[in-house]
Amino acid sequence: MPSVAIIGTRGYPSYYGGFETAVRKLAPYLADHGWDVTVYGRPGTVHTDDAGRDPRVKTVTTVGLETKSLSTLTYGLTSTLHAARRRPDAALVMNVANGYWLPILRSRGIPSLVNVDGIEWDRAKWNRLAKAIFHTGARATARFANRLVYDSREIGRRWQEEFRLDGEFIPYGGDRPEALPLEPGLTHRQYVLAVARFVPENTIGEFLAAAAELARTTDVVLVGSSGYGGELDELARQLSEGSERFHWLGHVSDDRRLLALWQHAGAYFHGHSVGGTNPALVQAMACGAPIVARDTAYNREVLGDEGRFFTPNPQRIASELLAVVNDRQEQERLSQSALARAGENYTWEGVCASYHRALTALLEP
Repeated sequence: MPSVAIIGTRGYPSYYGGFETAVRKLAPYLADHGWDVTVYGRPGTVHTDDAGRDPRVKTVTTVGLETKSLSTLTYGLTSTLHAARRRPDAALVMNVANGYWLPILRSRGIPSLVNVDGIEWDRAKWNRLAKAIFHTGARATARFANRLVYDSREIGRRWQEEFRLDGEFIPYGGDRPEALPLEPGLTHRQYVLAVARFVPENTIGEFLAAAAELARTTDVVLVGSSGYGGELDELARQLSEGSERFHWLGHVSDDRRLLALWQHAGAYFHGHSVGGTNPALVQAMACGAPIVARDTAYNREVLGDEGRFFTPNPQRIASELLAVVNDRQEQERLSQSALARAGENYTWEGVCASYHRALTALLEP
């Protein structure tokens, strides 16, 4: 029974972000296919009483510094040291920040498959030092990883361009839910929805400026926060207190509630500008949400022609969202085409099978 350690997420089962969603799908799949799976995590971030938790998946909680700039590095180090002592047959490592610790795995004969995530040193939320740390981690990943995973072909192109390395293209998947109940106080296809972490590259500042105008005539629902407080959280709070049509829900960990919000949305705003294939975008597609996305190479790769695109200024955002939320025919076109594209290209079954094949290849002599 081959064993695998999954390092670099908040644990299993956790609902924090894309990595955590992928692990919730992947860990039971690997167990089904004969793997002994251990997922490393952080204290207080997993749902131990989750009804969907697979008891076959082992979990290990390590220690680290819970700060914006040091949490990934410190938890990655302690998880790697623990895994090195146990010597699993393979390691799946998330995030190039953990590239610093790959020599530890290599010294113990543990082959690694690394999901490089996005181009972290492009992200506006990081200062110059943090960007340098990520870039150096990427160079270490390029040198010491046995195999890489890119969640978008555009990310793969960037790595090929800078590091001359190929890898596996494995995107994120989406679940197509059954019909779910509408959020109380909202009307089907008559509200704008945004789901995002409050960081500059997700166009949240511009969206909040547009939302102030949109909320005069249209319900606006915002899911997410910075996680650390700050100016954008304060703007969202002021809008929610000043308008009955603006609904700030904060972080939503209830999958069914979030899927229902996407399923009934009149227009879904996707402002992510970096990061490859975004899990929220793929899930919105699988729910049939009519999507209005920031015009980037990453979003165009995922959506193709099945969405509308905007440049990042509040006036353009407001006009594009209103054009969709007020046009039932356009909503239906965008919804059906998104569903079809998600079903063809972005399913969890296909994603998990690809990881299974890539990990199995690491075991071959």
